[in-house]
Amino acid sequence: MLKVLALTVLAALPAAAAEDLRGTGDLGLIVEREAGSLLVVDRSERAAIGRIEGLGDLSHASLVYSPDERFAYVFGRDGGLTKVDILTRAIVRRVVQGGNSIGGAISDDGRLIAVANYEPGGVKVFDAETLDLVADVPMGSKTVGIADVPGSRFAVATWDTGEVWILDHSQDPAQPVITRLEGIGANPYDALLTGDGRTYIVGLFGEKGLTAIDLWQDPPQVTRFLPDYGKNQPDLPVYKMPHLQGWTLADGVFALPAVGLHQLLWVDAEGLTEIARTDLAGQPVFALARPDKREVWVNFAPPDNDKVQVVDVLTQQVTDTLTPGKGVLHMEFAPRGREVWLSVRDENRVEIRDTRSREVLGEIEARAPSGIFFTDRAHRTGL
Repeated sequence: MLKVLALTVLAALPAAAAEDLRGTGDLGLIVEREAGSLLVVDRSERAAIGRIEGLGDLSHASLVYSPDERFAYVFGRDGGLTKVDILTRAIVRRVVQGGNSIGGAISDDGRLIAVANYEPGGVKVFDAETLDLVADVPMGSKTVGIADVPGSRFAVATWDTGEVWILDHSQDPAQPVITRLEGIGANPYDALLTGDGRTYIVGLFGEKGLTAIDLWQDPPQVTRFLPDYGKNQPDLPVYKMPHLQGWTLADGVFALPAVGLHQLLWVDAEGLTEIARTDLAGQPVFALARPDKREVWVNFAPPDNDKVQVVDVLTQQVTDTLTPGKGVLHMEFAPRGREVWLSVRDENRVEIRDTRSREVLGEIEARAPSGIFFTDRAHRTGL
């Protein structure tokens, strides 16, 4: 009887058209910074399948995905936090929560969205379902480098005061337990969390060197390292700061883009000691490891942002220099590393290349594209 009833109910439901059925695992979003829009793309088709408009100022936009990969949370330069549905290609809700936000993160359970703000500073935390405000944590400083830490926690650095704050929302999301770490260094400008959630690395603009924080220790252990890198070399003009979420850990070694130098720094991840340097064609911005960690791909600040260089992880040598076009702002690898997608902003297109043959496999028209974000990010800590 129950089986017959269930079959009757199913038969009564309208059949979805085949073209309406689409998985999320093959999808991604490309930021069209000047237009304030997102281009929805399908990796297998190497094609755009739609556009979401009305997201405000996306000149320094980033985004994170919900655990089911259906929703993206977009952090705009105008302080806008926008939840979008990539299947219906529509805005679900948008709030302007600050004057200038620089990035955000989603908790490991997918329930909280944290936004780091320049104005008014501090961090605001929102309910991922409704975008209602859950917690407001003033810090008396611009905040940068926010990352999700396992256990419903967030880590963030403060530009003005040189601290790192760890916000633990596991017991009461509205009243996080706060751990403040002082003496991080002058003017942290960005940070990176390793994929295992253990090491939070902070880049410093106000002084030489970097700071690593071991989050597995109780209390967290702070270590300053590379205090002398570039000390005896003249600083070059910094046309664009390296993005530290573009740093990479491969084969037990960090590959770090140097600030004010045309070099990639190689640092032993365990001892935090420098082991090599690679001379590059320009000032590095992103240094991204191919998913198999065999190579690091680097793009550059102006005037060298028409180039991408490929560096061998074993030899630390440049093996290839590519020239995709003017204004290569970002790169994103397919989850298994077979392809790399490159945003070529000044030529209004995204270029797709085979990562081994370097052959151009396709192009997609886009309006001044910048960040490229595939949905596999939903399952990676620190992104």
